[in-house]
Formats: sequence, C-alpha cells, structure tokens
Amino acid sequence: MIDSSILPIFFTAIFFLVISPGPDLILISTYSSTRGFKSGLMISVGIFLAGIIQTLLVAFGLGQLMESTPLLAYTIKAIGALYLIWLGMKMLKSWVKPQGSAQPSNIEAVSRSNLVSKGLLNNLLNPKALVFFSSFLPQFINGTGSIPLQILVLGILLSSFALIMNIAFSLSFSKLGRLVGKKFNMGRHIDGLLGVVFLGLAARLAASK
Repeated sequence: MIDSSILPIFFTAIFFLVISPGPDLILISTYSSTRGFKSGLMISVGIFLAGIIQTLLVAFGLGQLMESTPLLAYTIKAIGALYLIWLGMKMLKSWVKPQGSAQPSNIEAVSRSNLVSKGLLNNLLNPKALVFFSSFLPQFINGTGSIPLQILVLGILLSSFALIMNIAFSLSFSKLGRLVGKKFNMGRHIDGLLGVVFLGLAARLAASK
C-alpha cells in the first residue's frame, strides 16, 4: 500500500499544483465570479471526474501510450482546441445578438450537467494533464504491493484534494464577483467575457507543446 511517510510531500506538491494558474483555475474563477458559486462548483465537479478518469487511464498504462505516441496527443489537443473555439464562438454569438432577440435569463439557462461537462472536457481534452498524471503519480509509489492500486489511491487523493481547493476557489471568486457586480452592471456582457476566456484557453492549448 501507500507509504504514509511520503504523504506530507505529496500533499505539499499537489497544493502548489492546484493553486498555480492554469486552464482549470481560469474556468472556475470566470464562472464563479460571473454566474455564482453553484456554477463554479459544477465546473469543479467536472474537473474532479476528469481527474478520476485520468487516474484510471494511468493505472492501466494509457498515459505511457500517450507519451510514446505524439500523434495521439496532438489529435486530442486539436479536438480540445476546436471544442473550446466552438464554445467561445457560441458565447460571443450570444453576446452580439440584439437584446430584443436574446433569450430571457440566458445566464441562468446553463444546466448543471452542461457545466460539469465543460469542466470535464476542458481538463480531459488537454493531453498535458494526462501526461502529468502519468509522470507525477508514479513518483510516490513503492515497490511493494500493487502498483495500479497505489496509482488509483494517489490519483483519488489528488483529485479529491483538488476538488476541495476548487470549491474554496469557487466560493471566494463568487463573493468577489458579487462585490464587483454591484459596481459594474455586466448583464449580457458576461457571455462576451466567457467567449473571450474560451478562445484564450483554445489558443493556449493549441500553442502548448
């Protein structure tokens, strides 16, 4: 099983990993500040599910396959970038639509499952996340016991810790968003902001190596 002596180092490493700026944190902060805590929470749940899926893939050796097959990683990255571009253009289209033809309460129309899928796909379609899991988790396993089981335990710990931190981020950014919202009436411009964020994430993913 897991050597408990390595857990302090493990949790210290993943703490700095979670608080470092990245696509997940950008998505959480944007949705929490513009659409409230529940939206950030659902995004966080999607990211958590992506972490569990990536842990399973690493445990069964697919992370190594990704590293040894650049074309596969490139294909997943291309799909992820195209998905983010589609989301960004969709939000921008909603933003530029004349107010009279806009759907009422468009901000509230996003379902929980839609938000969860955004968090999941934003993380899952980034091949760097799977490569990270496949290189990070094995550093904390030992030679005794089942290696796949150790990876599963470590991956669940990592994903659960990230979920707790992301929920805290969602709460903090939602409160900040309410304070800013009182001073600046964003209204339908939220869709424009989200569109720019998604296009920025697409550009970042496409440019990453």
